Amino acid sequence: MPQPPTLKIVEIFASVQGEGLRQGEPAIFIRLAGCDLRCSFCDTKYAWTGGKTASTSRVLGKVRALRKRYPADWACLTGGEPFLQDIEPFVDGLKKEGLKVQVETNGRTFRRLTADWLTVSPKPCRYEYHPGFRRRAAEVKLVVSKTLTFETVRRLREEFPGSVPILLQAESNEAWSLAKGRRLLGRALRQGLTNIRLSVQLHKIFGLR
Repeated sequence: MPQPPTLKIVEIFASVQGEGLRQGEPAIFIRLAGCDLRCSFCDTKYAWTGGKTASTSRVLGKVRALRKRYPADWACLTGGEPFLQDIEPFVDGLKKEGLKVQVETNGRTFRRLTADWLTVSPKPCRYEYHPGFRRRAAEVKLVVSKTLTFETVRRLREEFPGSVPILLQAESNEAWSLAKGRRLLGRALRQGLTNIRLSVQLHKIFGLR
């Protein structure tokens, strides 16, 4: 008899989306365990390993119970790196619950999903991603780290459709990163690059998870 699908989960909680174009929207967050990168600026290093294995039906039950107290319209799968696990049955289950689904990924592993919103955030040092995301990403998020260069910003702007915004997100809202983001945006404007925007981590400003 086939075993029910499972996920390795770090945590499930309700908050507001703090990053990207959907900033400020209430959401149920499902943080999955495991990551194929080890970025020095990562603020969720505790999700690189560990986690508890649970059936997708059990996780859906927890989301359903949480939503009764916090009636959000969106669910956000984050990590870690969600695409390292088979999340398709879970995404389908969330949508059957009437939730819209966002998935945040570094873009290195590609899966076809029925998700409503894909946030692709290529990481250093090469900022590699699977080309399958080019036509499916709703937004591209670049952490303005010490290693991010204008050449990388320009390359990604050329590779993704012009309708897909590229967000320059300050690393942990640090002053040096905010200043670097402004410089990168200014240079992009002078060179005629379009649909590049500044971004911060809103949840840290409000003191939320």
